[in-house]
Amino acid sequence: MIKSIILAAGKGTRMKSKTPKVLHKIFDKTLVGYVIDAVNKTGLVDESYVIVGHQAERVEEYIKSSYTNARTVLQSPQLGTGHAVSMVCPFLEDFDGEIIILCGDTPLITSDTLEKFISFHRENKSDITVMSAFFDDPTNYGRIVRNYDDSLNSIVEEKDATKEQKTINEVNAGIYCLNWSKIKPAFSQLKTNNAQGEYYLTDIIKWGNEQGLSVNAHPLKNNEEIFGINSKVHLAEATKIMNKRILTKHMENGVTIVDPNSTWISEDTEIGQDTIIYPSTYIEGANKIGSDCKIGPFAHLRGDVVLEDGVKVGNFVEVKKSTIHKNTNACHLSYIGDSEIGERVNIGAGTITANYNPLTKTKSKTVLGNDVKIGSNSVLVAPVTIEEGANVAALSVITKNVPKWSLAITRAPLKVLENWVKKVLSK
Repeated sequence: MIKSIILAAGKGTRMKSKTPKVLHKIFDKTLVGYVIDAVNKTGLVDESYVIVGHQAERVEEYIKSSYTNARTVLQSPQLGTGHAVSMVCPFLEDFDGEIIILCGDTPLITSDTLEKFISFHRENKSDITVMSAFFDDPTNYGRIVRNYDDSLNSIVEEKDATKEQKTINEVNAGIYCLNWSKIKPAFSQLKTNNAQGEYYLTDIIKWGNEQGLSVNAHPLKNNEEIFGINSKVHLAEATKIMNKRILTKHMENGVTIVDPNSTWISEDTEIGQDTIIYPSTYIEGANKIGSDCKIGPFAHLRGDVVLEDGVKVGNFVEVKKSTIHKNTNACHLSYIGDSEIGERVNIGAGTITANYNPLTKTKSKTVLGNDVKIGSNSVLVAPVTIEEGANVAALSVITKNVPKWSLAITRAPLKVLENWVKKVLSK
């Protein structure tokens, strides 16, 4: 198996935020989370080392709570990318496999691209392979300098490049694949003789050539995948790029998206054929939506949602951490959270599952059996179960379980004051 090293120690000054750059989110997933997921989805990597520095404790807490095959390694002080990778050397003393190195702020990288990159490395019997990309304007990128046989000679950073080297439009994409046992000695021999006074990871290319190793560069097909996040503007741009990619995939798989310009769907959402997503719908987190569903307009799925075939979630309905079984409708202005909803249920407009106790800070579950009917403007106070076939009358507040095929009603009796309006107006 391969191991990965993910560089995530930077402060991200241009983000202008108290949150570490790699913990900023797209569709409720962190930037570094997208990178780790892409690595894991290759099926080739068994362990990742995440290099942390700025607000290391927060990043470490996220990694620990989210991944079982990733660990953090502290870089302090932060003396460059080469220094960052060297922090992992003690943990890989006896490792004799391949290492891939990535940046933690590139959420658009895909597992497919990483698989092809690793295949190129192996097929060409490389010791060092760098992912590259071609840009019309390569300003601020490290330039790829090739030898006459097309192998990689060096990577020259913008601040160190000559006038001639700055005309090169093939640039370093920041992803490496290394035969670790051969390259590990380089990290104790890097020098800081550059404009930044740092240990550059890119210097391992020159070192590898000096050692007579096989050093190559593999061009990336889609430059968007290495888009790095350095500001809130970049974050918004990356979100749009990712969303367009996700929507295109769903439409090609048979999902109807009425207005792609106003629809947002997370990478971790599955959707079945012939489901229709109406405008201004926002779907975040991990969800599974069946076939022939109708979602929106103005619907919000907040993650951990399962909608079986034929479910309708209509306008201004919010659903979170809930399963809704086949052919159930929640058409208008409702909140469904921490719930298990049966088949053929109808949830009236304005229904609320009151799942959160602000005093104990606990959430409880609402369960609705098959064929239950909930009247408009009802509140279901969890934990509560409405059994099969039961009806809840409009305006009811349900605090106890309701048995099968019964009617639950807590509505106050109607009181009519005749001629009340005329009496008020006559005063």
